[in-house]
Amino acid sequence: MITHIKGKLVEKNPTDVVIDCNGVGYFINISLHTFSQIPDQENISLFTHLHVKEDGHTLYGFITPGEREVFRLLISVSGIGTNTARTMLSSLTPKQIKEGIAGEDVALIQSVKGIGLKTAQRVIIDLKDKIIKIYDIDEVSINKNNTNKDEALSALEVLGYAKKQAERVVDKIVSATPEATVEDIIKQALKKL
Repeated sequence: MITHIKGKLVEKNPTDVVIDCNGVGYFINISLHTFSQIPDQENISLFTHLHVKEDGHTLYGFITPGEREVFRLLISVSGIGTNTARTMLSSLTPKQIKEGIAGEDVALIQSVKGIGLKTAQRVIIDLKDKIIKIYDIDEVSINKNNTNKDEALSALEVLGYAKKQAERVVDKIVSATPEATVEDIIKQALKKL
């Protein structure tokens, strides 16, 4: 298995890169998260996952081994393919995915394009224990943050804001300042809505 590639960056697109490694150009699929963190320099190194299917071999690249590990956990879930996992890592950061799964945040997982309610629930059921064990996430702090988030969302809905729009803004606030109180979340959200 190809575990990482180091070489000269030939081409960089939001969904893929081409890396020249000793005269061989490797086409590597990437997430938007990785794309945003690839430095604009000639030589780069990506951690990779080689996905082998009967109709081809596809290489996926990640800026950190942690992102690759989240990708591998996601594709281990029935119904989550490599493209869906990559879409998840493009829509959410690896940290948001881990905390969303550990905190049983179905709405967060379901907010990713192409993931329905049943798939989001399956991801949480299949991966929650693994995520908590591997990353040593404290369930109590996650549930407290979710409570603050949920209360802030309810308040914004009562004030007449659309749930989807409010949820996006609140998710950004909570991920930027996880210790924010309900009042802080609402105040910041009102400035951005």
